[in-house]
Amino acid sequence: MSITDPIADMLTVIRNGGRAKIEKVDLPSSKLKLEVLDVLKKEGYIKNYKHTSDNRQGLVRVYLRFKKGKTSVITSIKRISKPGLRVYVAKDRIPRVLRGMGMAIISTSSGILTDKEARSQGVGGEVICYVW
Repeated sequence: MSITDPIADMLTVIRNGGRAKIEKVDLPSSKLKLEVLDVLKKEGYIKNYKHTSDNRQGLVRVYLRFKKGKTSVITSIKRISKPGLRVYVAKDRIPRVLRGMGMAIISTSSGILTDKEARSQGVGGEVICYVW
């Protein structure tokens, strides 16, 4: 069975792992997933991730981050642009998630960036997801 939206599946695994208070989750690897995970790590939403290669696609183990009361740092993570309905924004229309308390991950010509980085570089692109 083929997966039609692997990014949405990755976000769902991370969301469900956080709600179930699981320290680490495993998911299939891809270049786009690794770049999105790099942004999540840089912004402090996950502890770390580790890419292990096998003779096929590879596997990524994501180490989730929790607050003191064992609640996930990621309150919610929502897929915006989907394979059936792509959502693009111009450089002057980049959304602010929860008035700046969350972040949007945007695929631009300069790579995968947060909404703040895209605004500072003056580039628009495809809105992948919102995280808060």
